[in-house]
Amino acid sequence: MFTTRLLLAALWPLAVGSACAASLLLTGGVLHTVSGPTLTNASLLVRDGKIAAVGQSIAEAADQKIDLKGQHVFPGLIAPMTVLGLQEIDGVRATRDTTESGDFHPDVLSWVSVNPDSELLPVARANGYTHAQPIPLGGVVSGQSAVIALAGWTIEDLTIKPAAALHVFWPSFALDTTPKERAPNPANWKSLEDQTKARDKKLRELDEFFNEAEAYAKAKSAAKDPNAFKPVPAWEAMQPVVRGEVPLNVHADEVRQIRSAVEWVTQRKLKAALAGGRDAWRVADLLATNRIPVLFEHVFTQPARDTDPYDAHYAAPAVLARAGVKVSFTDGTDRFGASNVRNVPYAAAQAMAFGLPREEAWRGLTLYPAEALGVADRLGSLEAGKEASFFVADGDILDLRTQVKRLWIAGQEVSLESRHTRLYDKYRARPKP
Repeated sequence: MFTTRLLLAALWPLAVGSACAASLLLTGGVLHTVSGPTLTNASLLVRDGKIAAVGQSIAEAADQKIDLKGQHVFPGLIAPMTVLGLQEIDGVRATRDTTESGDFHPDVLSWVSVNPDSELLPVARANGYTHAQPIPLGGVVSGQSAVIALAGWTIEDLTIKPAAALHVFWPSFALDTTPKERAPNPANWKSLEDQTKARDKKLRELDEFFNEAEAYAKAKSAAKDPNAFKPVPAWEAMQPVVRGEVPLNVHADEVRQIRSAVEWVTQRKLKAALAGGRDAWRVADLLATNRIPVLFEHVFTQPARDTDPYDAHYAAPAVLARAGVKVSFTDGTDRFGASNVRNVPYAAAQAMAFGLPREEAWRGLTLYPAEALGVADRLGSLEAGKEASFFVADGDILDLRTQVKRLWIAGQEVSLESRHTRLYDKYRARPKP
């Protein structure tokens, strides 16, 4: 095993691109720091996998020097709330490892199932993504997610922060008003009263689940002999959540769901982010007051009500931003969620066209997801001391015409080759008649 690890370490630079120089100096670029001003004709110094300096004039020598000639440098994009690495082809069951059965399984760790050889990781990298948050699905408490880098030999290489969030899927408040005689399956038909009772039961079960987790924590701390205390995996997994060390990602879309979830989170004094958030714009002030960020996936979702304006979701990030809510952009977990990660910057661009400031759109792809996932101390902006994960492009990443030219993860330059580029080269070279 030890020999194998040494071999993998030796081959790592060959896998991800050119070997990592001890120091690297990029000069003459447009540096979008995201956390601060955009710097023109500026330089960025990388040393030992971290950003050593950012500024207009850096005189230090470096092992490798690259003249950017006016190209743009952005911090690596981060994809929150995705199934990237867990799902390859939605129509092929063997390539989907996203969902567990049952309602409560906080001990499920989604990142251990990520496929480091997924063809969709290089596709996401090709448009500037360096990190992602693959999440577990299924049930009410579906498990925990991590932050992973999008390059590495094994899942141990990829995972940079295990247990980044616990995922809670809030019970739906929608009621099916279809009369029994018109129901597709009358045997499964439920009255409005029965549907309400079923929803309330799920909410009680969720509340009781967290109560039991807290009771377990108290019993464990009060045990006279810790070695005699019999651990329960589910409750052990809940301990960092109960202590406030691991935040919640509460998945809710409908406005009543969101209000209910916010009330519950604030009563329990839990740190949380709202995931999905279709109707978040309707309760922007509530979210701002309680400092709950939104992982927004509905920019291109059709309006939910015939009374909503056509641009309700295009403008939603701007409405939230004006209220003081931090909005991160994601494509969600639907059947094309993993393959469409590369297109998320254009959701941010659409939001910008409908009122979101450009700087907020950039932050929604970089700094805000880093903050929501607890990795803003190392990712999300171009600042001295942070990890050297960034990319070089020939324009603004919000512009559909922009092409990513080079990309680094933790100071290592990573190849931008993907299945798409290989197929392009293959068929471009096909014999001509």
